[in-house]
Amino acid sequence: MCMGEKNADMAERGLLTDREREIITGDADVSDEYRYRVASRIRNKIERIEGDVSILEEHRDDLLEELREAVCEDN
Repeated sequence: MCMGEKNADMAERGLLTDREREIITGDADVSDEYRYRVASRIRNKIERIEGDVSILEEHRDDLLEELREAVCEDN
């Protein structure tokens, strides 16, 4: 895959890849061990988001607000 294709793919996904979505939703036939590894990778991504939030807080409040609107529910 060339770099342009990779960047395009990354721009089209959120936190999860298409494959991770399939695995998490149960649409993919994978072992329990593999499903656990995927969940672990997702947990690592969630942890990295904390650092991203810190960067946005310091440099781009507007983007941080967009992120909050996308992931936080008002009850």
